[in-house]
Amino acid sequence: MRAAVIGAGLVAEMAGWWLVATGRRDVWRLMPLILGPMGIAALLVAPATAPQVGRPVAFGVGLAAGLTLFLGTRVFVWVASAWEPFRRDTLAKYREAAEVPLRTSLVLSLLVMVPAEELFWRGLAQQTMAAEVGAAGGAAAAWVLYVVANLPSRSLPIVAGAVVGGAAWAGLGWWSGGVLAPLASHILWTGLMLALPPGAGRKERA
Repeated sequence: MRAAVIGAGLVAEMAGWWLVATGRRDVWRLMPLILGPMGIAALLVAPATAPQVGRPVAFGVGLAAGLTLFLGTRVFVWVASAWEPFRRDTLAKYREAAEVPLRTSLVLSLLVMVPAEELFWRGLAQQTMAAEVGAAGGAAAAWVLYVVANLPSRSLPIVAGAVVGGAAWAGLGWWSGGVLAPLASHILWTGLMLALPPGAGRKERA
């Protein structure tokens, strides 16, 4: 049952990003409708477990990791924007974000898409695979699947975020034994990335 849900979610997220990448659908209208049900399905088949390190510690470490990841992302974007394809894709993504009010993008991201992704990938997928191949193997497998799910976006910033952020969040899930730490990190990172865009994205969001 869990394997079927994970497979269906993987295909659904890949299809969603493909539709967005090919211009057939708008990211803010489509992805919440795909990721939201994925998060609900994850809760139904694999209820989120409490972190093994304690909620306050998991939450604090998650926030610290999210802030560190945000600062690292700003430096990376500043350097990588010298490469025109990356700069172009970054501008395109922030142009999409600027098509809706900041409040709307924050609500859809922080209350729907980010929690759903964490419940699905670091909750359902990572915990399910950890039961089969161990905690480290489960984290690695969930990270690979998360990257694969984002590849059809054909966006360098999205894929880079999945590679680096996905590794960080899988690592937090591995360390804490739950989804609270990666959820706190992912929410803070995403919120800061939307509210305080790095590099060329500042002009698009202004």
